[in-house]
Amino acid sequence: MAEIQTPGRSSRPLLGVLFMCTACTLFPIMNGLVKLLAATYEPQQIVWFRIVSHLLLVAIVFMPRMGLGLLRTRRIGTQFVSSVMMMLSTLFFFSAVKSIPVAEAISVTFVAPLAVVLLAWPLLGERITFFRMAAVIVGFAGVLIVIRPGSAVFQWQSLLLLGSAICYAMYQILIRRLAGIDAPATSIFYSVLLGAIIMSIWLPFVWKLPQNATDWALLVSLGAFGALGHFCVAKAMTYASANFVAPFNYTQMIGSVVVGYLMFAEVPDFYTWLGTAVVVGAGLMVGLQGRKPQRI
Repeated sequence: MAEIQTPGRSSRPLLGVLFMCTACTLFPIMNGLVKLLAATYEPQQIVWFRIVSHLLLVAIVFMPRMGLGLLRTRRIGTQFVSSVMMMLSTLFFFSAVKSIPVAEAISVTFVAPLAVVLLAWPLLGERITFFRMAAVIVGFAGVLIVIRPGSAVFQWQSLLLLGSAICYAMYQILIRRLAGIDAPATSIFYSVLLGAIIMSIWLPFVWKLPQNATDWALLVSLGAFGALGHFCVAKAMTYASANFVAPFNYTQMIGSVVVGYLMFAEVPDFYTWLGTAVVVGAGLMVGLQGRKPQRI
């Protein structure tokens, strides 16, 4: 999620890079654990643990300081829609990663920033330049290289990854609309609140008692990895500008390759690397062009 660095914040770009790279290490580990757990538990149950533990951590951290003010919002409808988008993004990704290599799954979700560019025009009124539109088209072409529709390696779960990326892009746009209206902590809390309620209703139909203490620990740790990862992203933005640290988000691919290889003996093929390079290149094109004055 793109963040805006406010005036007066510390300018320590190397520390910002360190925090962003830390986040990009935590997220692949979480995804690897999800893939591991998905062999035994339904995606809905894994999502429930992910978002409920995240919700509890946010409440523990912010409730003592903010009290019921944490719940105060002037855009309850927008908050709830953003929560649904976050829930769907997580559910789609967790459902797909069970049968798709970790690195390939991450490479497809890299299209999310490009989807933000595309969707921000009709939803936020942010005009899109010809250059950015071209970058979006190139990025989606890169995704097609990775998933290769019509080929023998194509899996329908790849469409879930695209759905996850689009839902996450919608979530980012809604959070952008809430910026300056609700407190950031409030948005973080609501981002998983409705999803936690919906998944709690769904849970009895898919519940399977964790088999041992290790499974309990892994399931609960998902929220910790996710929350800590997002915290590191937020800290990165306090030490360096978003445009500077955002490209380092693509280092998730390195962590994903390492996790995939160590945990599942997965090695990305040539087309995964090629498609990822195209998607990352398109994302960097958008990021670099964002530093320049925009011309309509």
